[in-house]
Amino acid sequence: MSFRTAPNLPDEGLAIGFQPSPPAADTRKLHRLYRALDRDERPFLGFPSHLGQVMAELAPLLGTFVDQRSGPYSPTVFDAATVEYEKAVLTYFAALAGASPEEAHGYVAASSREALLHGLVMARRGLPEPSVYVSEQAHFDVVRACELLGMNTVRVNALPDDTMDPDDLRRQTRMRRGAGALVVATCGTPLRGAIDNVAELRAAAAAFGPVRVHVDASAGGLTAAHSDQVPSWSLAHGAYSITLSGHRLLGLPVPAGISLVRREQDAPTALGIQMPDRLVVGSRSGLSALLLWTRLRSLGRAGVAAAVARCQDVAGYALERFEAAGASPERFPGSLTVTFDRPSDRVVDKWRLECFGDLARITTTGPMTHTAVDELAAELSAVRQGLAA
Repeated sequence: MSFRTAPNLPDEGLAIGFQPSPPAADTRKLHRLYRALDRDERPFLGFPSHLGQVMAELAPLLGTFVDQRSGPYSPTVFDAATVEYEKAVLTYFAALAGASPEEAHGYVAASSREALLHGLVMARRGLPEPSVYVSEQAHFDVVRACELLGMNTVRVNALPDDTMDPDDLRRQTRMRRGAGALVVATCGTPLRGAIDNVAELRAAAAAFGPVRVHVDASAGGLTAAHSDQVPSWSLAHGAYSITLSGHRLLGLPVPAGISLVRREQDAPTALGIQMPDRLVVGSRSGLSALLLWTRLRSLGRAGVAAAVARCQDVAGYALERFEAAGASPERFPGSLTVTFDRPSDRVVDKWRLECFGDLARITTTGPMTHTAVDELAAELSAVRQGLAA
């Protein structure tokens, strides 16, 4: 077996044995790991560099156990106090998506993928025999979620700017007229941060039968909601359900997803039980909702808007600097994502760049400041000059 295919076995000192290990020794191991990670000078672009400050705010919550047995809008005797915090978070995100608490409900999920599963399940109800129409530029999680749910997926072409092609969507739905269409729009595509036009896609698919639009806005929802020219991306623009996230921009130490769905009266289940939330999971942690609430309260709506504006300014600056460096950058208007020619492996490794074939990208959250852009642009220029020489 070659070194490339050999299994990556755990360190013997980390093996979990039959007898308990000395807790003090294990604590020292974890402290050494923390110091090693904290000393790593390589920037992890797009992720928060201010977790020390965030953890100071959130530390008391890490000592709590919150087991929520139902959705925030279901009658329950468990953790009634924490549910009110979750409702406050959902009210905030619903307003960003153009809806009131009376118009949309949902819950805070442990991850964007869990929220996506919930949104897709809710959106396909009531459609005759729906296919799911997914852009070729959609996030892989969307395709994976459809596979897990056993949905028939139809890939739709994308335009040069990475948005879903409404003409191709119209052709695809015409071929399956009357069956119902679940269209998954994307707000923040993985490669260029493009935002699909929800109103346009809904109109294209509605000509041939019932349609519902789910928006995967995990990557770009917060940015779109605070842009100077708000695109057609949300519940206000005709979406039925939407998946959001905020841990990257808000700087949370754990992932968190938000699922919002238009309010409708659910039919009783086979057991005659009313289930207004129909969550993907039965028992869930309330910690993500508390972390989101704490962070949003510390920033306020003005603070979130200011953070988005700063990140957009850095993205615009990166576009200019990378262009001057000859890296052929691209950026969807208002996006925090800048795509450019993939540099050498040394630069990719040093800056922990996310790469897609011949392209690399940065997301201007976290440590991606104007100074960091200058440093990366200088390296891109040096690499290009070296190759030219």
